[in-house]
Amino acid sequence: MITSLLVANRGEIACRVFRTCRELGIATVAVYSDADADALHVREADTAVRLPGAMPSDTYLRGDLVVKAAQAAGADAIHPGYGFLSENAAFARSVLDAGLVWIGPPPAAIEAMASKTRAKELMGIAPLGEVTAADLPVLVKAAAGGGGRGMRVVRELHRLDDELAAARAEAASAFGDGEVFVEPYLEAGRHVEVQIMADAHGTVWPLGTRDCSLQRRHQKVIEESPAPALAPELVAGLHAQAERAARVTDYLGAGTVEFLVADGRAHFLEMNTRLQVEHPVTEAVFGLDLVALQIRIAEGEALPAEPPAARGHAVEARLYAEDPAADWAPQTGTLHRLDVPGDVRLDTGYGAGDTIGVHYDAMLAKAVAYAPTRAEALRKLAGALERAAVHGPVTNRDLLVRSLRHPEFTAARMDTGFYDRHADRLAAATPDPHAPLAAALADAHGRSRFGGWRNLSSQPHLKRYRTEPDGTEHEVRYHHTRQGPAADGVTVLSVTSSLVVLEVDGVRRTFTVTRYADRVHVTGARGDTALTPLPLLPEPTARRAPGSLLAPMPGTVVRVADGIVEGAPVTAGQPLVWLEAMKMEHRICAPASGTLTALHAVPGRQVEVGALLAVVEAADQAADPLVQEEQSA
Repeated sequence: MITSLLVANRGEIACRVFRTCRELGIATVAVYSDADADALHVREADTAVRLPGAMPSDTYLRGDLVVKAAQAAGADAIHPGYGFLSENAAFARSVLDAGLVWIGPPPAAIEAMASKTRAKELMGIAPLGEVTAADLPVLVKAAAGGGGRGMRVVRELHRLDDELAAARAEAASAFGDGEVFVEPYLEAGRHVEVQIMADAHGTVWPLGTRDCSLQRRHQKVIEESPAPALAPELVAGLHAQAERAARVTDYLGAGTVEFLVADGRAHFLEMNTRLQVEHPVTEAVFGLDLVALQIRIAEGEALPAEPPAARGHAVEARLYAEDPAADWAPQTGTLHRLDVPGDVRLDTGYGAGDTIGVHYDAMLAKAVAYAPTRAEALRKLAGALERAAVHGPVTNRDLLVRSLRHPEFTAARMDTGFYDRHADRLAAATPDPHAPLAAALADAHGRSRFGGWRNLSSQPHLKRYRTEPDGTEHEVRYHHTRQGPAADGVTVLSVTSSLVVLEVDGVRRTFTVTRYADRVHVTGARGDTALTPLPLLPEPTARRAPGSLLAPMPGTVVRVADGIVEGAPVTAGQPLVWLEAMKMEHRICAPASGTLTALHAVPGRQVEVGALLAVVEAADQAADPLVQEEQSA
């Protein structure tokens, strides 16, 4: 019997496993890198062990240190979570060799499906051989790992070599294995998967289906169960293939078999030999705790012959600290508040006041709604996210709400190209036009010595704000009058330091105002608007040379394009520098054809947001003294 369990992971999944352990009466052990010393998963565990390491992003990949931590803390089992070492057969074997219980499939099963190329062979599918123009478009894919890392869509044959190199580098960084392969890319397929549970007594449960078609950069954003609008015979075929994958590998525990469904046919993609991020939607529909089942199976218990019947519909949205309008750039900073109202499950690895750093994935939380029907579940989750208080870095919250309400999605006509078609519109910033006024009035009230308003007329008062993330600057003017505060175009009904009520075109609107050191959040019926207070007089901004390439986020320079030196010619769109942040690579490309006149990026160097990486002088750019000054800096 397991009495103490270590989670070889961090963040949301560690907190999720700890929750089940507490319900089962199992003591919990966390491991952490120096960057995670104050993380929520460390605070929630009964015991925590530091993993030493120079690079926080690599610390959780040290299986030898994880095993030693379990032994030092007296744990008798290890749960790998997902990502990091969760599909590492050598790590699983080392856990078993140390006399600990492994909460996962046998090492041999992990090895059988660890390489996507070997998995396809096992399922009787041959990978694509030499690529020709007739094969395009194709998908370059990491043989190990997942989560969209090491994946590239190639539509032009001359880009294949560069994309192969980029995929290898990203796969090696994320998984320690740079092997990649190429397969046909289906433009309009749906990503459908089957959750399985298998015990040591020969029982395999295919637990319905999940649709995970809404993806950005090949990473899932919204998932649901059951996958809508699938023919019963197709579902039966998916279940049969998933069960076959489990039986040919003598599988044990939780796993997921993934498919691309197009034209009514299912194409096998891979088998993930671990728990998936999106497992809560299956739990909601089947009324199960999959982590508890993992633990019981590892203890030798048998599953019932048949799983419980599926009921209702569940949908999950991943809340990321990222700016979808800026090519999904990850964001960093302090998460001041995260509160999703209503009957919605929230799985997170962050608490109020925690810092969102650069070393790990940008996911803040998963919000899950369950209802009797799909339409009700979508509406429930969209409404809860719209009313949520997410105060801190820019997130994809507004995009999630709009996605859940998009007619293509509500009609179940989506595919994996959904965001390729709709991201620009769904990601467009739409700050509430009255949020700056509400912020200004609340701030003035909060700063008033007597907590009220002067009884004399005065000149207009001025405040300036910038809405985030669109960067639009606003000047707000209001008056103190005998009747109270006043502003053009609206009627001010009441004001406190945290609540402002306005009447706009005959409609009463209420705003909650929350202030932090560097940001103001105004929440109303139209959602949340983030504002940065600005000085009354615009500050002079430092001029940059035309063609300056700046780091869009904090990160590490992982490589510079081969043969690129100062003075070299470059072409518009040519990748020059690769920056890694939150375990994803970001290409910094030449903005125009011309000459590389400065190169400050050095592989391995940590850079802050806005750091100068390089300067490209456009071919038609006239000589400018500022450019010369910038280049010599």
